[in-house]
Amino acid sequence: MQLTVWTYEGPPHVGAMRVATAMKGLHYVLHAPQGDTYADLLFTMIERRNARPPVTYTTFQARDLGGDTAQLFKSAAAEAYERFKPEAMIVGASCTAELIQDDPSGLARALNLPIPVIPLDLPSYQKKENWGAAETFYQIVRTLAPKRDTAHTPGARKRCNILGPTALGFRHRDDLAEIRRLLARLGIEVNVVAPLGASPADIARMPDADFNVVLYPEIADVAARWLERTHGQKFTRVIPIGENATREFIEEVAALAGIDATAVLSDPDSRLPWWSRSVDSNYLTGKRVFIFGDATHAIAAARVAAEELGFEVVGLGTYAREFAREVRTAAEKLGLTALVTDDYLEVEAAIAALQPELVLGTQMERHIAKRLGIGCAVISAPAHVQDYPARFSPQMGFEGANVLFDTWVHPLVMGLEEHLLAMFRDDFEFNDAAGASHLAAHQTAPPIPQAPTASEILWSKEAEAELTKIPFFVRGKARRNAERFAAEQGLATIQIETLYDAKSHFAR
Repeated sequence: MQLTVWTYEGPPHVGAMRVATAMKGLHYVLHAPQGDTYADLLFTMIERRNARPPVTYTTFQARDLGGDTAQLFKSAAAEAYERFKPEAMIVGASCTAELIQDDPSGLARALNLPIPVIPLDLPSYQKKENWGAAETFYQIVRTLAPKRDTAHTPGARKRCNILGPTALGFRHRDDLAEIRRLLARLGIEVNVVAPLGASPADIARMPDADFNVVLYPEIADVAARWLERTHGQKFTRVIPIGENATREFIEEVAALAGIDATAVLSDPDSRLPWWSRSVDSNYLTGKRVFIFGDATHAIAAARVAAEELGFEVVGLGTYAREFAREVRTAAEKLGLTALVTDDYLEVEAAIAALQPELVLGTQMERHIAKRLGIGCAVISAPAHVQDYPARFSPQMGFEGANVLFDTWVHPLVMGLEEHLLAMFRDDFEFNDAAGASHLAAHQTAPPIPQAPTASEILWSKEAEAELTKIPFFVRGKARRNAERFAAEQGLATIQIETLYDAKSHFAR
C-alpha cells in the first residue's frame, strides 16, 4: 500500500456501491466503521444525484471492537430489510472492516431473509474500484439469471441487453441514450439495460435477449463472458467511440442481429469527418498528444486522435491493470510503450518529459497539465463535478464523435488565443507600460517548459524574450529544436537568429 494524495480508483466496495446505486430494488449492507461512509459524497456532490445511495452501514466505532461486531452487522441487515423492503440484497465489508474478519456474507445468510442475499468477496488490499464493480455485477447476474432448463426462443425482432453503465460512470447516462438511438435506427429492441436502471427482476430477464452490447468492458466483461457460456449470448467487442469505431460497432451489431445496416451507415448524422478536414482544423494536424485514463477510453481516444484528427500520439497509458494487455497492444501499434501505473507522479513525469501539446486524461491529468501550461481535455473517470454536465454530452456514437471534436480541439484553439494576446501585448507598437488585457491582474503568463539538454548551451536575453512569443503549447518543442540545432552547429549561445535558423532547418 502506498500513501498518496490522489488515487485513480477507490477500494472495491466503492465499485460495488456504484452498481447498487445504479440499480433499483437492490440494497447494499456494508460492514464499515464510521469513517468509511464518505462515499455518499461521490454520488450526491460529484454526480449530483438527487438521492443518496441505497447503502446501509454498520458504522461500528472503536469501542465496538471489544464487543460483538458480528451482531451489529446482523442487526443492521435485518433493519435494512424491514425499512427498505428490497427485492435483493448484496452484503460485504469495507477495507477497514475486512481486518476484523466478521464474514458478513455468512452472517447475512444466517438471517434467513425472504429475498436473495448475494455475498461479495472483495479483497480490499489487492483489488480496486472497477474490479469491485465488475465482480459485483457478475455475482448479481450469476445469482439472479441462472441457467434455464428451456432455451430462449428468438423473436421476430432482435433483442439485446446493454451492459456496463453504472452510477458515477463517465458520461454513461448520455452514452446510453446515444446507443439506444442507434439501436432503434437499426430496428433492434433493448431488452434490459444493466446495471443502470435495472431491478433484480430485470436481471432475471436478461437471458431473453439474443445478444449483449458491452459498452464498458471494465464493468461488464466478466458478466458478458458468463452469459455467453451459460446462455449462449454473444456480445460486442467494438467500443463505439469515434466515427470509425461507431461504424464498426454498427456493422458488428448488424452481424449479430442478422440485419442490414446500410441505411444507418449511409446517413450517420456526424459532422466530425467534415470538421476534421476543414481549413480551421488543418493547423491542428500533427499536434502531439498524451493520453491516459481507463482502458476503454484511453484506447478509443488514441484511435480517434491518430486516425480521425491527425494528431501524433506520443504517450498512451492506463491505471486499469486488469486491461494492461489491451492497452499495451494499442500502444505497440502506435510505436509506443504503454505506461501502466496508478501513481499520478509517474504520469506527471512522463508528461513533463514528452512535452505534448495536448493531454487527454482524467481530472488528475487536468491538474498536471495546468501546472505544466499544457492544454487538456478530460476523457475518463475519475472526473470532477464539471465533467457530469446537465446537457447531453455523450462520448459514444456519432454525436459522441462530434462532442470529442469540440472537447479536444478547444484547448488547442484557446492556447492559440492566449498566444495572440501575449503577442500583441508585447508588440513594439504598444506602450511597454500599457500592460496586457483587463485580466492582467488575475493571470500569470504560462511557464516556459525547461527541456533538459546534454550540452551547456546558453540563451541570450533577446532569444529568451523571442521564445516567449511562441505559443506555449509548442514552446517546449521550439526550445529543444533550437538547442539541438545550436549543439549541431557548435554554438555556445543561442541568439534570435539561431531561433529562426533552427525553425528553417527543422521545417524542411
